[in-house]
Amino acid sequence: MHNLKSNFDRIRPIVKESLSNFIDSSGNIKKMGAKPKFSDIDLIAISIVAESLSINSENLLFAKLKSEYRDDFPLLIDRSQFNRRRKQLHRFIDIVRQTLVEKLLLAEDTYILDSLPIEICKFARAKRIKICRENIETAPAYGYCAAQNTHYFGYKFHGVCSFMGVVTSFDLSKANHADIQYLRDIEPYYTNCLMLGDKAYLDSEYQLELFETKGIQLNTPMRSNQKDYNKQPVLFRKARKRIETIFSQLVDQFSIRINYAKTFIGLATRILSKVTAFTLLQFINSINNKPLNHIKHALA
Repeated sequence: MHNLKSNFDRIRPIVKESLSNFIDSSGNIKKMGAKPKFSDIDLIAISIVAESLSINSENLLFAKLKSEYRDDFPLLIDRSQFNRRRKQLHRFIDIVRQTLVEKLLLAEDTYILDSLPIEICKFARAKRIKICRENIETAPAYGYCAAQNTHYFGYKFHGVCSFMGVVTSFDLSKANHADIQYLRDIEPYYTNCLMLGDKAYLDSEYQLELFETKGIQLNTPMRSNQKDYNKQPVLFRKARKRIETIFSQLVDQFSIRINYAKTFIGLATRILSKVTAFTLLQFINSINNKPLNHIKHALA
């Protein structure tokens, strides 16, 4: 299960097939200039394998590659090149994810959305830290997590999953970004469906607008002091637990809250790699007739 080379051999063909329209015979993205000997396909596959095996540190990954697997990867580049090229391949990692989502996503009309706090440092260090502050538009901010009743410094991970648990859309925003604003951003990509959210998405006027313009029924729990208060149906409350389970898997198995990046693009690329690895493990489960979301057993 934890053999890096054997899992690389299983995952590389899936990555190659997903990018078949973008790569040349050497496994590199079609572009002008010299072709790297350690191909783009190999680099993306290694990144996904590492996340799948919960190897969250590049130091640990390269220590393993250069000692235990030295003969298996003779053309391996150094860690700084790997990190730089992975950020440059950000768009193609997302294409792998989107391709797998299309294969996994059946004709579903129910989606669940929620957000997860991504803290990049402890609250006391927030004023002096320089991580991810290279651009004011993407710099971290102070935020509040109602579920944990805590203030934090960093970002929000916004996600949408299908009823079966396939992450169809996700994004990062500043921690002070309103959850409902993310829904406004992804609204053009969904139509004629039921969306389940928590109280952060409660806005009766916007809910009516969504239904009239896009056929989207946005169902959220009502606040207890609202007029004509009705408790959200049990079926909907149970369905919303699906995305909470996915977030727990991303936190526990993929360490999505642990940040070793120094720039925002570095952080975004790491998180994208984690979500892509999660989706790829679901895909492996689907072709092996295993429960889709039992991702810990996907490589067994």
